[in-house]
Amino acid sequence: MFVITGTIRIPAGTLDAVRPAMETMIAASRGEDGCLHYSYALDVLDDGLIHVNEAWHDRAALDAHFASDHLKVWRSHFGPLGITDRDLTCREVTSSEPV
Repeated sequence: MFVITGTIRIPAGTLDAVRPAMETMIAASRGEDGCLHYSYALDVLDDGLIHVNEAWHDRAALDAHFASDHLKVWRSHFGPLGITDRDLTCREVTSSEPV
């Protein structure tokens, strides 16, 4: 399994303007084969900081996601919507357990 975590930043107070593009990206990603989890969350204490959390079944699923048209469209929104400071990390997870 591959897990991507990190953050992006939107201009403070613009969540309503950014939400439609985010919703489209989330829905399309969740519909992909091999997507186990895909979500964005607004930081409670830092207006404009969005936490990204993804889980993919395998590398092939993640590679297909990276090549998807909806990811290209999502990234095309970055400039017009003021999305900056993309800081994501991918980790391969070989085991997990509840905590």
